[in-house]
Amino acid sequence: MNYGFVIDNRMCIGCHACTVACKSEHDVPIGVNRTHVKYIEKGDFPNNTREFSVHRCNHCADAPCVEICPTTALHTRADGIVDFDNDRCIGCKSCMQACPYDALYIDPNTNTAAKCNYCAHKVDYGYEPACVVVCPVEAIVSGDLDDANSKIAQLVANEDTMTRKPEKMTDPNLYYVNGTHEMLDPNATLRDGKYLWSEQSKGVGHFAKYADQRLEDSDTENLLVQLAMENSTKTGKPIDKRAIDNVAQEIQQEVDSAKARRVYDSPSKGVLWGWEVPAYVWTKAIATGTFLMMAIWELLGGNLSQTTELTGLMTTLVFMGLTGGFLVKDLDRPDRFLYVLLRPQWKSWLVRGAYIITGFGGLVTLKLFDNYFNLGWNWLWYLGAVFAVSGAGYTAFLFGQARSRDLWQSTGLSAVHMLIHAVMAGTVSLMFISPELIPFMANTLLLAIVANIIIIAKEVLLPHDTPDTKKAIYLMTKGYYSKYFWVGVFIGSIAPVVMLNAYPSMAFLAGGCALIGIFLTELVRIRVPQMIPLS
Repeated sequence: MNYGFVIDNRMCIGCHACTVACKSEHDVPIGVNRTHVKYIEKGDFPNNTREFSVHRCNHCADAPCVEICPTTALHTRADGIVDFDNDRCIGCKSCMQACPYDALYIDPNTNTAAKCNYCAHKVDYGYEPACVVVCPVEAIVSGDLDDANSKIAQLVANEDTMTRKPEKMTDPNLYYVNGTHEMLDPNATLRDGKYLWSEQSKGVGHFAKYADQRLEDSDTENLLVQLAMENSTKTGKPIDKRAIDNVAQEIQQEVDSAKARRVYDSPSKGVLWGWEVPAYVWTKAIATGTFLMMAIWELLGGNLSQTTELTGLMTTLVFMGLTGGFLVKDLDRPDRFLYVLLRPQWKSWLVRGAYIITGFGGLVTLKLFDNYFNLGWNWLWYLGAVFAVSGAGYTAFLFGQARSRDLWQSTGLSAVHMLIHAVMAGTVSLMFISPELIPFMANTLLLAIVANIIIIAKEVLLPHDTPDTKKAIYLMTKGYYSKYFWVGVFIGSIAPVVMLNAYPSMAFLAGGCALIGIFLTELVRIRVPQMIPLS
């Protein structure tokens, strides 16, 4: 048995009965939807047309949301339905980053993820989903795709059907009859911020709790969710409308058809992983890098003083603690953060990473005991170095599981890049801890920065295959966020290289600049892909 949907666009009249029935059946809060109807228009009056299409969870056979979910809150049933369990969700928003179809949201009442679950509670008793029952023209068809005699299987077999984003290899179980490229591809329609639902006075989903804190209506008159919600709602400061317009225009640089435009769509969910995630990547680089460089120094025959070793280990633990703190702060259900360890879904790199950094923290603690009691456990340097390398690079594989974000898919190169950042951060940390290590650490820092520049150049200069990646690179290097990116490159790479070569006495300053550069470039690289529309 394999349940799925067929949306017959020949029949759909855009009445929104499916949206209303879904919200009523599941008590879906205002501002978010499990299913919605997208409108697009083509041509110019009087030779224009309007098309409708229902968008929702695709109940993929290879569901990225299930793979990345750390607690099995999202899971695939034996009948193919991708369901969720509110009681296990920690609000990490990883599923929202992974879904190429923008089908998930954070329920502002429970702070947990939710989506279409095929009305599983009805299907289990032999009934059809609420949207199917209410559709007045039978444009939505449900049923068992494995049953060759079912209506849905006949439609898929005999009609010319399309799926959304087949290049994502998710094997979706949602098919469109008479679907069009402009309707199903988010890059094929103008998205100018002027259509209904493009702006809201209050936030949606994850951001609703912040928007509710806003007291004056004047503060939120022009609030564009996808670009400004995070900063504006948290700080209460007016929005830079010029920035919004600039980014929106830059995203639209390569629209396939200028004559196709959206006139109705769901509200954008905004930047889901805010400053906490780049901060976590940054502190993790310092923590793992500090230990790794101490281990390398010891393994190369160097001799760390007891004081230097103690300070380095304490630095590692402090920044590892900050890493965990940022991870917890980013959760919409921080009270459930231990579920990652206690209710793990082992395919998720969030779980694997949690165990890596937990194990790493334990080894560092053991090394502190070794340092204090002079136990001679030098083997901890070897094992700790393995965990440090793993801890530095695993986040790249977590980002890689977010299949909706094309820029994050070069997992191997990203892992190497994060390891290089760890080496850079570790050398800087040890230069501040122990002045006698400055010559070796400064030379290592210089080599790491050169490697960092090479990887950045490769990502920026080499051609890219997908439109989303091209848009992200444009925003990073030439668009609105280019000033942050290039400042990060200059401060974090170019300036330190000059200082380390021409003015070796400025090693401390070069190291500080390198740390700033790591944070700025990671901030841009994590933020920008989240601005590319998914639906």
